[in-house]
Amino acid sequence: MIEEKIKILKQKIIEFGLLVEEMIDKSIKGLIEKKEEILKEVIEKLEPIANRFEIEIDELCIEIIAQYEPKARNLRVVLMVLKINNDLERIGDHAVNICESSLFLIKRPDVKPLIDIPRMAEESTKMIKDSISSFIEEKIDLAKDVCKRDDIVDSLRNQITRELITYMVEDYSVIERALHLIRIAQNLERIADLSTNICEDVIFMIEGKIIKHHFEEG
Repeated sequence: MIEEKIKILKQKIIEFGLLVEEMIDKSIKGLIEKKEEILKEVIEKLEPIANRFEIEIDELCIEIIAQYEPKARNLRVVLMVLKINNDLERIGDHAVNICESSLFLIKRPDVKPLIDIPRMAEESTKMIKDSISSFIEEKIDLAKDVCKRDDIVDSLRNQITRELITYMVEDYSVIERALHLIRIAQNLERIADLSTNICEDVIFMIEGKIIKHHFEEG
């Protein structure tokens, strides 16, 4: 039955979401603790698993469409899963980007204490979890809340960038390290954006209201 297939599909998306959350957590943990093995685990072990998840979910969606020709609500759910699946794969790619920059940074002296980047990572990871929950449970208020929280991540990214530019102006020797920190912040910001994209689609699925780029109440 199509309902059983969709139930499996949703479970796969939950598992994929948990995996990319783990990838982000470990990318930041490896940076903070300066542990190369954690960062390499994300790149060498977890990313291939993420790639297999994406392929498996895509194939299941295609199978459901071909076999059951879903209509209305079921079709919307399958199409949403296809979109979320793509977003989660891109989030995994951003986690790998963070690991690559972290591998460079952990072998060199710190530019500054890491305060805002872990905060960004925590908020971005929670946004992923809540975006998936908003879809699975069709919680429109949660989806709208995630959209609003994107501003928090943007503000942290801007703050980090401003501070690091100041460091670079005052000491040219930190430029390369500072640019890698900015790259990490930019990847976390993109992760938050992708979570917001999922929630914008959830809002459209439930309310039929199109929201792009910025969420506004009303």
